[in-house]
Order: sequence, then structure tokens, then C-alpha cells
Amino acid sequence: MSPAYTRDEAKRHARETMRGIWAAALTPFRPDLSVDEEGFRSNLRHWFRDLGIDGVFVAGKQGEFFSLSMEERRRSFTVAAEVARECGAQTIMSCSDQNLDAVLELAAHAEGCGADYIVVHAPVLHFVHDRDETLLEYYRYIGSRTGLGIALWSHPDSGYLMSPELCARIAEQVPNVVAIKYSVPRPMYAELTRLAGDSLIVSTASEEEWLDNILELGWRLYLCSSPPYLLQTAADRRMRDYTDLAFAGRAEEARAVSASLQPVRDALKSTRPGGKPQAHQKYWQELLGQAGGTVRRPMLPLTEAERAATRAAFAGCGLRLPARAAE
Repeated sequence: MSPAYTRDEAKRHARETMRGIWAAALTPFRPDLSVDEEGFRSNLRHWFRDLGIDGVFVAGKQGEFFSLSMEERRRSFTVAAEVARECGAQTIMSCSDQNLDAVLELAAHAEGCGADYIVVHAPVLHFVHDRDETLLEYYRYIGSRTGLGIALWSHPDSGYLMSPELCARIAEQVPNVVAIKYSVPRPMYAELTRLAGDSLIVSTASEEEWLDNILELGWRLYLCSSPPYLLQTAADRRMRDYTDLAFAGRAEEARAVSASLQPVRDALKSTRPGGKPQAHQKYWQELLGQAGGTVRRPMLPLTEAERAATRAAFAGCGLRLPARAAE
């Protein structure tokens, strides 16, 4: 399936369509550790139709890509693309891998199954200290091998952060590099927003910084993490609400709605064990009526005490559930 744009059109297409709230999907596993495909489909439909999520990030770190086989990653892409088309939403597939052949294989599958974009994180570069030319060539080569728009992804797990100047340079020289998930301190992504102009859509994963980034930096894309489906229900879409208010320039109203979510944020943070992010978020999903399930090694499941603490915090956080779910 060919993209809806050419490489040279990718930046313009992304500027026109890559907007709103995009969420990083967790991968639900059954007790036997197989992928719960029906649960995944149900989650996606709920996120797109009930929660107003515009796009989904598939098989990334939140989705435990490191414990998925290549076939499971490809199948996740296919399922997400199918449901997104059904719901009029979009997808960005995580092709991140330390092995370049795996990146290209996943990119080819993403293009073939009808994904809108791909994301590729900066590789771990052992013993390399002058990285810029290596990274420029890495993304230039990937860009030449796929017709899809590419989002860069720089985060501390790589062992370094790409500088704003390097990110802007890559975007200028690779026509189908369209966006970046920039997991860095705010001064760095604010500087990249200034440097890149229209050549790169800049985003970061922090929901707590999203509103300020709309109002102060003019952002129109949240790419991406799990809050869009952990902070909301079909009866309580306050993240969607404050986003739309901010997009409309109604800053004071947006800030009031966002502030009202602080008890929910606090409930999530206060009960999340430092070493069990996916397990905790999956259990919160289950409390919301979504498919969560277990985690695969090396990740650890919650203890019964951790589950009890999460239930108590959830019950008191003020998140409104649909009438049927609350019964």
C-alpha cells in the first residue's frame, strides 16, 4: 500500500495531518503471555472513538517492543493500521531496533500495511563520541529506503541526546524526516522548535508540559505517551477538552480543566513502582475497563500490595467512569 504522499511531500503532509493527541499503545498480553489481539483492537477502538485520540504509536517502549518477536511487531502494525482506517485515525509505527536490517524490515511492513508514519529512535553508539555524522547518515539511509514520513526519537536510553542543532540539520537534509519525539529538558525542545521552523514538528512525551507547549510554543501535536487513555474515560474527556480549548485560544479555561486533572496524575504517580511502569499502567487500564493483562520478562508484575494501593488511589482520584463501568 503506497503512502498518500511522496518523500518530497512528506513534510507538507505531516504539517497538514499530524496533529492533536497521539498515544503510545501498551501491548496487552494474556495470562499465557500471548498477545491479546482482540483486547488490542478493543482498546484502539475505544481510544479513537470514545476518547478522541487522533493517532496511536505502536510497538514502542511502552508497548514492550523489546520482548516482542518480529512477527508480533509486524502483526501489531497490521492490526493498528486496520483499526485506525476503520475509525478515521492515524498510526505511527515504531521501527526502532539496534539492528538496521530489522528497522528496514519493519519500515517496509509499516508501508505495506498502510501506516501513516514510522518512528525510529537514535541507536546506541558504543564507543562513539563524535556522533553527528554517523546519525545524519543513519537517518539519511533509512529515509532513502522508505516512502513514509519518519519521526526521530531522541531519549536518554540511547546513552546520549541529539542536540537541537543536529536534529534541525537532519530534518533539513532528509526530506521525509517530518517530526521528532524529543525526550529532553524543555529548554532543548524549545530551542529545536525555534531552529526547525516548518521543517520539523517537535513534540515531547510529557502530558504535564503539553498545555504550556500549545500556548507558549504553538505546538499542535502531542507525540506521545500513555496519559491520553489513562487520564480519560468515555464520560470524562478532560485531556481532550483542555487540548481543544487551548487550540481555540481559550487559555484560562484550558488551564482550569488541565488543573482539575491533577488528582488523577497524582494517583498514577504516587502508586507507580519505579521498576514496573508497564505493569502499573496495564492494571490502571483494567480498572478503566480496558484490556491490560500481564507483562513479559524482563518486566515485573505488580505485587498484590501494589495492586491494592493502585485500586485505592484510583477510587479516590475523581476520574468519572461511564455509568455501566461504575456499577
